[in-house]
Amino acid sequence: MPIEKAKKHYLGKEGHQKFNCAQSIVAAFKEHLGLDPKMINEYAKYGGGNAPNNLCGAYFAALKQVERLSPDKVLDFESHFFTLAGSLKCNEIRQQRKLSCLGCIEKAAEYLTRLSAKPTPR
Repeated sequence: MPIEKAKKHYLGKEGHQKFNCAQSIVAAFKEHLGLDPKMINEYAKYGGGNAPNNLCGAYFAALKQVERLSPDKVLDFESHFFTLAGSLKCNEIRQQRKLSCLGCIEKAAEYLTRLSAKPTPR
């Protein structure tokens, strides 16, 4: 399951390579969404509040996939994440302490998992 994979990558647990928050999202969804493995290295620069506009790296990495998969869900994802984290910006999230970095990864991965779930046939 990509949610657990993302958390394990961030923590560097159970044989998973340790990555920053943005890379953890990309690595966890690589197979699930057919992402180019090179993206993992490209997202190395987005951890620790270094995503554009100081966005949370986990949010930013998931947002890029939401934009690609369902552009109509971007505002829903933004609102969902903001409600849970109290902000979209890394430093503000850390100050408010509503969610830890691991929590941000988990919530971003949960949304992306729901969005990318294949509908069950009737």
